[in-house]
Amino acid sequence: MTDLVFDREFAITPGRAEVLSPLVRRVVANNPSAFTFRGTSSFIVGRGEVAVIDPGPADDAHLAALLEAVRGETVSHILITHTHADHSPLAAALQKATGAKTFGYGPVPAPAGGEALRLDASIDHAFQPDVRLADGDTIAGRGWTLDGVFTPGHMSNHMCFALREERALFSGDHVMAWATSVIAPPDGDMAQYFASLGKLLERDDQVYHPGHGPSRPNPLPLVRGYLAHRRMREEAIRSSVDKGARSVADVVATVYAGLDSTLHGAASLSARAHLDHLVEQGRLRKSGGVYEPVPGNR
Repeated sequence: MTDLVFDREFAITPGRAEVLSPLVRRVVANNPSAFTFRGTSSFIVGRGEVAVIDPGPADDAHLAALLEAVRGETVSHILITHTHADHSPLAAALQKATGAKTFGYGPVPAPAGGEALRLDASIDHAFQPDVRLADGDTIAGRGWTLDGVFTPGHMSNHMCFALREERALFSGDHVMAWATSVIAPPDGDMAQYFASLGKLLERDDQVYHPGHGPSRPNPLPLVRGYLAHRRMREEAIRSSVDKGARSVADVVATVYAGLDSTLHGAASLSARAHLDHLVEQGRLRKSGGVYEPVPGNR
């Protein structure tokens, strides 16, 4: 079993550009919360002619900090890992200030009954990339090369970006060093998330730069820990249904007992994602909002 060890040591000053490597700088937005940790990390890739990854939330102070960090340089590309409202909304203002094109997998469809997820990570339905990227597409500038790595699960449009020159992966909210990622249906999907974690295990990235919290060198043990954690959580949820839990609320009350009440909303989302994944595998059945065991199928 691989232990999942988090790193919550992340002493940063919002708005200050921090040099992480010869090609990477980080500027953290001042939007701390239970879901964004110390704030959303925006990354500047390159020198002279640069790409900005995840401009962040719509915030004038963060825009000013980004523009100050690239003073005297040309922003040629604006890349979006996914369209949660703490990652993509500032792209419009940054584009207006720099003239750079925006790049991303694409928008997510608006849910028929209105937006279901209303946490700090609500969905930015307004973002439409100028250039839609597919898995493996390459974006290049002076001295740097980024490859798109499609990793749906946390969101259906989540894409990581791999910096060839430094064997670094900008992992967005797919894998973070400070906490696990929330999988929020209907757009978040647990089966896709498991598959996307497996995809990263086939890569040889040497460091992850996530959208929140510290970077993680030697990241594959962390990915294995994520997978082990999710498998254990799914088995615990399956067991809770065997013992009588029939709803998402029942599961949260048993499997997530002791969790800070401020995180119950996020726990409910991930519990539903696991329950629906168990239904997809034929290990549970669902009628309305009621989940039941499938006899003889564990």
